[in-house]
Amino acid sequence: MNFEVIIGIEIHCELKTKTKMFSSAPVDASSAPNTNVNEIDLAHPGTLPAVNKEAVKLALKACHALNCEIDPLIKFDRKNYFYSDLPKGYQITQQFHPIGKNGSVNIDVNGESKKVRINRIHMEEDTAKQYHLESTCIDYNRAGTPLIEIVSEADIRSGEEACRYIEAIRSILLYLNVSDVKMEEGSLRCDVNISLRPYGYVGFGTKTEIKNLNSISNVQKAIDYEIMRQSKLLLRNEVIEQETRRYDEASKTTVTMRKKEGAIDYRYFPEPNIVPILLSESFIQDVYANMEELPDVKKTRWITSCGLSDYDASILIANKSLGDLFDEVIQYSTAYKLCANWLIGEYTSYVNKNGASQLIPTELAKLVNLVEKNELSSKQAKQVFEQLMEGKFTDEVIKSLGIKQISDENAILSMIEEILLENAQSVEDYLNGKDRAIKHLIGQIMKQSKGQVNPQLANTLLVRCLEKRR
Repeated sequence: MNFEVIIGIEIHCELKTKTKMFSSAPVDASSAPNTNVNEIDLAHPGTLPAVNKEAVKLALKACHALNCEIDPLIKFDRKNYFYSDLPKGYQITQQFHPIGKNGSVNIDVNGESKKVRINRIHMEEDTAKQYHLESTCIDYNRAGTPLIEIVSEADIRSGEEACRYIEAIRSILLYLNVSDVKMEEGSLRCDVNISLRPYGYVGFGTKTEIKNLNSISNVQKAIDYEIMRQSKLLLRNEVIEQETRRYDEASKTTVTMRKKEGAIDYRYFPEPNIVPILLSESFIQDVYANMEELPDVKKTRWITSCGLSDYDASILIANKSLGDLFDEVIQYSTAYKLCANWLIGEYTSYVNKNGASQLIPTELAKLVNLVEKNELSSKQAKQVFEQLMEGKFTDEVIKSLGIKQISDENAILSMIEEILLENAQSVEDYLNGKDRAIKHLIGQIMKQSKGQVNPQLANTLLVRCLEKRR
């Protein structure tokens, strides 16, 4: 690589609120077009915005988790521009007084930790959504949806680092219930700024912006292509134009959307219809006190308190619903490793195959406890588990299947003595050093008990009985 890559990322994240940023209209992406919109969203004359308190709380959570300095004075500004998806002719945002600034997040890249600085986090409202069919159609349902924009410093140096950064932010916001962060549905969108410069050069090259990347995979592909494109231009001594581009999935290239000849004058000025709001320290601290557990904290807890391996903990943390289920199950079982094994293995396999389950967490815990106490074998437990996934209860399933592992030593010894009397040749074979006779005898024990004997205990007791015959 002949050049150093400089990347900054802007993440736009829809907040998980019931109503919009400045109106009482509901937020629901699944609704029919133009059904969740009111006079304030459409900027009818005489309407006035009111700040969504829950959106402020969610923004504070994000700021705190990303180590930002909080500005307790909430002030909004108008960003003026004319576009068909902006009914007001301006967007209400926080240009001059972002709620958070000077933050950071640590990312893991190839086993090494890297700190990425965050310049600012500010609140704003989303635009409407355009559909380009035979003519341009506009759905105003999204207009006014609460957003936070998270702006990184230009600390990222590769497509892989960019992906790890977005994944880290996405995981934090998801675990805090700040957003559902569904990139494919647009509730988390990324704009990536990329420039190249010779190694050792302290200034910045001309940057291009790639807009609205909708998946982690496309972030990687778009950055890799753009790095290659800019490198070729620089090596040919050609000029890189400052422009906005988009990633075209069909051609796997970035293509020009519009040229930028200079900075756009948005004519920012303070929003006159929203008075400044001073957040009290008690309000802020109450938000912090009620924050959900962060993913890194949760993963560390699973490793240190539950004895999970880093591998198992990483699998659970990568799937929030699976991790949440694990936390529910271990409220009723201390066999933590076994609980994780069932969820990562059998449970995940079932859900991947069937799409969903009706598992009751307490019932899985009960099943795991029976296996842990050797009251059910793994084979028997798998029979029970299939029915638990349909919402049935452990005790009822065991009763209906007529299975229960026999772990009573006296009962097993009685059975072994009977088997040995019926299999004198196998006894003689064992005493003559033919260890394969053990497998035959264990098979006879399992057959007579209909598979309900604890196999490990049966094997131990069988060897003991055989050795007594020497």
